[in-house]
Amino acid sequence: MRHFDFSPLYRATVGFDQIADIMDRVLASDTTGPSYPPYNIEKTADDTYRISIAVAGFSDQDLDVEVKENALVVWAKKAEEDSAKTYLHRGIATRAFERRFQLADHVRVVGASHIDGMLHIDLVRELPEAYKPRRIEITSAATPRAIDSTTVN
Repeated sequence: MRHFDFSPLYRATVGFDQIADIMDRVLASDTTGPSYPPYNIEKTADDTYRISIAVAGFSDQDLDVEVKENALVVWAKKAEEDSAKTYLHRGIATRAFERRFQLADHVRVVGASHIDGMLHIDLVRELPEAYKPRRIEITSAATPRAIDSTTVN
């Protein structure tokens, strides 16, 4: 495994330490991490995303979705099994799980739905007005314009 030194990034920038922390976390995580349950991350439009998680065998009451500190946490715990059932083959896994997804700044969860054994979580990135591009008026040099104190923040 490769190790990257992010100390030059810390020395030359201010406020980008979160990016370096994310890179450290991704590079340090074991690639043989849990693969259950399988999931997809889909970009549905320019600023909208959908996470789909295969949760066959779980009901709505067995699933929990929570957002805390820029992390989306999905977990499930199956209610007690009926001990009267005898399985000849059990191929549908209904074991408890917890999945974490790190969310970027300004990404928020707008909804979740459980349809046909799939849990769909819809997200949207909403940039504040201060980050959106804006057009600056160009004035002629022949007519200097005084700046009104009420128009400047």
